[in-house]
Amino acid sequence: MEPAVKNNSTSTNPTGLLQNDELYKYILDTNVYPREAEILKGLRIATINHPLSFMSTAPDGGQLLSLLLKLVNAKKTIEVGVFTGYSVLLTALSIPDDGKIVAIDTDRKAYEIGLPFIRKANVEHKIDFVESQALPILDKLLDDKDNEGSFDFAFVDADRANLMNYHERLMRLVRVGGVIVYDNTLWGGTVVVSDPSLIHPLRKQELPHVIESNKLLAEDPQVDIFQGAIGDGMTVCRRIY
Repeated sequence: MEPAVKNNSTSTNPTGLLQNDELYKYILDTNVYPREAEILKGLRIATINHPLSFMSTAPDGGQLLSLLLKLVNAKKTIEVGVFTGYSVLLTALSIPDDGKIVAIDTDRKAYEIGLPFIRKANVEHKIDFVESQALPILDKLLDDKDNEGSFDFAFVDADRANLMNYHERLMRLVRVGGVIVYDNTLWGGTVVVSDPSLIHPLRKQELPHVIESNKLLAEDPQVDIFQGAIGDGMTVCRRIY
């Protein structure tokens, strides 16, 4: 998502680096775009004209996801919130040919924007797309005891009101040593905006849920945690026990 509040590029505050668009563009142009697969670039461009294009995974966030997937040798993954499928396609390209992704979203129409790219990349066989609210599907997975601790990786880019409900279930589904990544955890920088009038109404509605879930994730002793200003903010959790 795009930042809701622009930082002042002339700020003398030494605690933050990404204080202007030029620096972010430098990161994209130097490290991200040159390594972005052409098929991913195609899907990213195809998504630009969608009225909700801001919901797509940021390309620098995608680069982090791909690296994490490879570091944990992920083979079996879950994705909560798919949209047009940029992160699903990226995951499918990053895991082995016999890997599997349970991809859950309520909007099949948006996912179909990405399907031609997924098929062109020959990775559709890795993806089990489920058109549904996420909690019933996660509960259904947990009904089968064999699924507990069987997933290597999960990525959540969905409604913030249910984030801790997702976390509770994913902590049972993802193995010890596995990784869960939550997107949009800095919510366009609004987590530190003191004047509510500066916040877009769409951001304001879910902001309390973002702040509360950030607090609870930080306090969870079951995970190692990292939160970074990547994309719209990403929180990486590694299950300890």
